[in-house]
Amino acid sequence: MFRFLEYLLIAGYIAFLLVISHWIGQQAYSWMPAEATAEAKKVDDLFSFLVSIGAFILLGLVGMMVYSILFFRASKDDYSEGHPSRGDVRLEIIWTATPTLLVLWIGFQSFHIYQQLNILGLGQIVHLHLPSESANAALVSDVPKPASETIDVFAKQWEWSFRYPNNITSNELHLKVNRSTRLNLHAQDVIHGFYVPEFRLKQDIIPKRDIDIVLTPTRTGKYKLKDSQFSGTYFALMEADVYVESPEAYNQWLVQMASEPTAIKNQAVAEHIQPPKILFKSGWYTVVPNQKAIANERKLSNDT
Repeated sequence: MFRFLEYLLIAGYIAFLLVISHWIGQQAYSWMPAEATAEAKKVDDLFSFLVSIGAFILLGLVGMMVYSILFFRASKDDYSEGHPSRGDVRLEIIWTATPTLLVLWIGFQSFHIYQQLNILGLGQIVHLHLPSESANAALVSDVPKPASETIDVFAKQWEWSFRYPNNITSNELHLKVNRSTRLNLHAQDVIHGFYVPEFRLKQDIIPKRDIDIVLTPTRTGKYKLKDSQFSGTYFALMEADVYVESPEAYNQWLVQMASEPTAIKNQAVAEHIQPPKILFKSGWYTVVPNQKAIANERKLSNDT
């Protein structure tokens, strides 16, 4: 009878663990910035699952320790050692197969999300690690994913610039909501990192290599693009505003940019002209920020 109650207690605790772990996993959605792309939802689903698994393991181990203390405590004068659990084939299979299957599933889900971004231009990098042509073909697809338009993204020390299909150039990134957009990433000097937390996207931009990604914004608003790679003195100031807006607002902005170029705002310039606030000079070389006056370079090229 006691053994039956023991098994019943374990089963009840496992059921409790499943419920509370699922609840903790659902709370994990609020720990992240707001989802702003279709791809972000899949990343958050995977993160929520990992949190649920971690909570289940943590609470399970704590429960097992508490259970052992309550029901298997040694008496005051008992200094004998416990019987070692060895040779249990079933236990060995369980704790080997379960983590293996879990890691394989997580890897598959991560690769599936990566494929949906349709990242092109990484073929040479993958070829450096995979000697098999068939293996490279499976990981890197050269077939571009359909997109409503393509925007060129240029990163250099210390600014972002974006060129739109009508040859308008701006230091702001504007995207249409619920429309797939291809971003063609270019680094003009050193390695930079395209990172928008709400997009759940961080992609390294490598000099002399065009890297394409496709994303679908789903939430209108203003976001910040950051440089996720240390690229020198002012990399922390290398930010750009990202606007996700309706197609009508997007087209209206393009018309306005074509007729009224706007002034560039470069935080690195403001920092560079300030008097140095250090005790001594390091002597390290620093790239001087660009002092461009307007954002729309197309107007300048037409006037020259």
